Amino acid sequence: MKNVIIIGGGLAGLVGSILLARKGLEVTLIEKKKYPFHRVCGEYLSYEVFDFLKRNGLYPEEVTLPRIDKFVLSSTNGKAASTKLDLGGIGVSRYYLDHHLYLIAKQEGVEIKEKTAARKISRIENQFAVELSDGAVLNTSLLVGAQGKKSNLDIQLNRKFIHANHDYIGVKYHIKTDFPNDVIALHNFSDGYCGMSMIEDDKYNLCYLTTRSNLKKCGDIPSLEAEVLQKNPYLKSVFNNSDFLFDQPEVINAFTFADKKPVENGVVMIGDAAGLITPLAGNGMAMAIHSAKVLADCIDDSKNSKDVDLQLLRNNYAKSWKNQFSFRLKVGRTTQKLFGSAALSNVAVGLLGRLPFLAKQIIKSTHGKPF
Repeated sequence: MKNVIIIGGGLAGLVGSILLARKGLEVTLIEKKKYPFHRVCGEYLSYEVFDFLKRNGLYPEEVTLPRIDKFVLSSTNGKAASTKLDLGGIGVSRYYLDHHLYLIAKQEGVEIKEKTAARKISRIENQFAVELSDGAVLNTSLLVGAQGKKSNLDIQLNRKFIHANHDYIGVKYHIKTDFPNDVIALHNFSDGYCGMSMIEDDKYNLCYLTTRSNLKKCGDIPSLEAEVLQKNPYLKSVFNNSDFLFDQPEVINAFTFADKKPVENGVVMIGDAAGLITPLAGNGMAMAIHSAKVLADCIDDSKNSKDVDLQLLRNNYAKSWKNQFSFRLKVGRTTQKLFGSAALSNVAVGLLGRLPFLAKQIIKSTHGKPF
């Protein structure tokens, strides 16, 4: 195995491409957009990946990033509670961090095909052929899927989660506002919740999750925000007292948190392509980065006397991925049931206020240990 193709240039794809290139592999990264660009994301990076990024020269040292160690939760009617985060994290935009990693990947010799999509994938025995939107056809024995929450690749592979209910949408803004720089807040509204925390350059990320049916009832995003989100007094204050920096919000439509498999039809999945954690858990970015490291480690652990045993690699990766991430994905899905309704969001706030130890255990269960 000399070359690797990675489809998708988010955090998992970029970090994976860097780590594999440093192992002497020829890596081609396929990304349908051109860097830098915005992605819908909570833009909070858990400290579990801090040491790893520092050790590997991947941390963006050239910018001062806010350190976040407090959590505030409000119910749909504005009842709130707060707690100190045991681990905490930093705030950084995907626009900045992805571009930072993109530049490192290029320096490491990764061939990055921007504004290019993987149109068709075929497999003959142990070889994959990837047909690109520019007409090129690339071949590899190791194909890595880092395509995010959902893509045409998933449909081609007929992955089981494709047939689940894809009712969720995500909406993101960058704003200027008056808000503490060390706090990540999660504000409930009917059938959804909105996260807010500081990123670089004194800006704040505001990103919310809701359902397509909720949007359909209101007709459009401005009406949804006015009629539903702003019933929470905290969100009403944010929307009425902030400068919104985007002409239009970033939106991702029709996705699901249903179970996925980390290996499908021989394709090794990393990042959201392997499993998507609910945004309230706050460590999707860290999981994406960690999954790339898991893959790189499994390559080392799957070598025989001549080369990498690809079937052993897939087996090792699937096992390692499940050991690292499956439990916290389940906790995230279970905890999400406490959000998005008046009664249950008040229960969640009550747990945080009256039983902080239990709340901290739930938060801890959705995060990994520093590695």
